[in-house]
Amino acid sequence: MADAPPARRGRILRLLAGLLLTLAALAASAYGGFRWALAEYEAPGPLGEERAVVIPRGAATGTIAQRLEEAGVIDNARVFLAAAWVTSEAGPLRAGEYAFPARASLRTVLETLRSGRTVQRRLTVPEGLTVAQILALLEQAEGLTGSVAPPPEGSLLPETWSYSWGDTRESLVRRMREAMDQALAEAWAQRAEDLPLASPREALILASIIERETGVAEERGKVAGVFVNRLRRGMPLQSDPTVIYAVTDGAGVLDRPLSRADLVTDHPHNTYRNRGLPPTPIASPGRASILAAVRPAETDALYFVADGRGGHVFSRTLEEHNRAVARLRAIERERRGTN
Repeated sequence: MADAPPARRGRILRLLAGLLLTLAALAASAYGGFRWALAEYEAPGPLGEERAVVIPRGAATGTIAQRLEEAGVIDNARVFLAAAWVTSEAGPLRAGEYAFPARASLRTVLETLRSGRTVQRRLTVPEGLTVAQILALLEQAEGLTGSVAPPPEGSLLPETWSYSWGDTRESLVRRMREAMDQALAEAWAQRAEDLPLASPREALILASIIERETGVAEERGKVAGVFVNRLRRGMPLQSDPTVIYAVTDGAGVLDRPLSRADLVTDHPHNTYRNRGLPPTPIASPGRASILAAVRPAETDALYFVADGRGGHVFSRTLEEHNRAVARLRAIERERRGTN
């Protein structure tokens, strides 16, 4: 270029200057685009309040973007797709139900989807339900999938259970059974001496009767003591809940008072007709009732009846018991008269 004519050198210099200016402009544009993209990535999103969104298994990134846009979590599905592609090394987007906070940025949305920290749903199974009643709860629980064969009566531990959207009913039943086995084993290991119970299963059967007999926590041990006393003496347990289980064919709920005909029903679970424990549990007992069955309260009572106020009156003799029954009948007549 040193030997080039001045006019030619001038053109070359202008071309170089133009090229440099173009490169500078492209760099500035790229930098501006980067800053814009970063601002979009970090900017608060459109969501006004926390919302849960279910991402189906096997959903493509485009499907996820569309679902998030429809739910109001993101402004623009295309921008989300670009951000997901640029940050793909951070990991895949996972299926499940996710809770997105209000004003969640693209960064927060993507980090949430990659975290696998799904919404934890809860199902409360009350103490004293039959297997049929528990399976009905599972059937109604939103987010659980699949069917499950009925497990043995009394084999499911009643508690509040957590699960995620898409979990199977079978997996939750398996967890309930394992928890019941563990609770029963732990209780049996600390059982009182000389119990008239031959196995953990018999303890479970007795616990199920205790559970259905009283909802008063401080009475469980004494109710257990009464039944243990009757078992030791060879007396029939005469437990109304076992008759209800018999006449309802395992449903465990009766929409009328028991009748005299019910009490003589010929059924293995009827503890008015049959001595000893029934052949199976009549419900799913909680931990407190299981512990009461293996560590009953020391008592000389052989009878108990409702006191009309939510608890029970315990009696040592049939004469005392009959007087308590008469008082209960008087309370019931008085209530009927005032209604």
